[in-house]
Amino acid sequence: MDSDSSSDEEEEEETNEDTKPILHLKKVAHAGCVNRIRSMTQQPHICATWGDTGHVQVWDFKSFLNSVADSGPVAHKEDDIIHNHVPLKIFNGHKDEGYAIDWSPLVTGRLVSGDCNSCIHLWEPSSSTWDVDTKPFVGHSASVEDLQWSPTEGDVFASCSVDGKICIWDVRTEKKPCMSIKAHNADVNVISWNRLASCMIASGCDDGSFSIRDLRFIKDDGAVVAHFEYHKHPITSVEWSPHEASTLAVSSADHQLTIWDLSLEKDAEEEAEFRAKMKEQANAPEDLPPQLLFVHQGQKDLKELHWHPQIPGMIVSTAADGFNVLMPSNIDTTIAGIVDN
Repeated sequence: MDSDSSSDEEEEEETNEDTKPILHLKKVAHAGCVNRIRSMTQQPHICATWGDTGHVQVWDFKSFLNSVADSGPVAHKEDDIIHNHVPLKIFNGHKDEGYAIDWSPLVTGRLVSGDCNSCIHLWEPSSSTWDVDTKPFVGHSASVEDLQWSPTEGDVFASCSVDGKICIWDVRTEKKPCMSIKAHNADVNVISWNRLASCMIASGCDDGSFSIRDLRFIKDDGAVVAHFEYHKHPITSVEWSPHEASTLAVSSADHQLTIWDLSLEKDAEEEAEFRAKMKEQANAPEDLPPQLLFVHQGQKDLKELHWHPQIPGMIVSTAADGFNVLMPSNIDTTIAGIVDN
């Protein structure tokens, strides 16, 4: 029986070796470093890239995506080939490199790009290419770090900057902000506009804090709904869940990715039970906000995260040492193991 059992285990190991996932990829040459890449919501094969050369380029990756989709179960040597591909559009009107770029979720092909020289340019789709307005939107006094289109208004977008401000713009009006909010006392690195509760916008700061504001309260600089100082290093990415209006994911240069539920409030009984469970974990922090649901660790220098649009709860995160796909389970207000290694 022992012999049979051992044989079965060996056979299972061999089977697992044969069924390991194969990663297929296509590589495309890009002039200079890629500062940021975004795919169009309506046509995901159309992508825009910001390069450290100061150029913004739009690409059609349809043939490469189809090739990857048609790949078989065996890796090919062609996966290492770097393909030379001509962009659909190259815009060199920015005066400096940049990182801020976003496609409109409501107007197909509409794009905005912002640079480190505080300028924002609007891209409008034409019959076969894009017309880029050479006159920029001006309202920030320092580098534009991130851009987000409104999820409900096709002509409205938001920007954040090293000047500590969040600005709201309307492309139908003069190229000045309709609303300017002093959001943080340091660089505002990233913003995320809630697609399920469009009055809410989240912002991540260079000092490690992040805030949520209600844009309905214009006179109060967008009233602060919540402010957290859990992370101790710059916030590198924030994004609202596409499936839960109160859930937000945050990544930081402190090598942590956290998930928050803003609908939760302190409960004395649950908090006591939670603290008792946390004491059982080595190196567990003592004072945690009740809204903190989950902490993912193990990646070095986290750069960006995105929720999966079809699979609720799934997140892809990129870092200096690669990318992770994670899906926290049993997330509730009494987590037994909040730290994921």
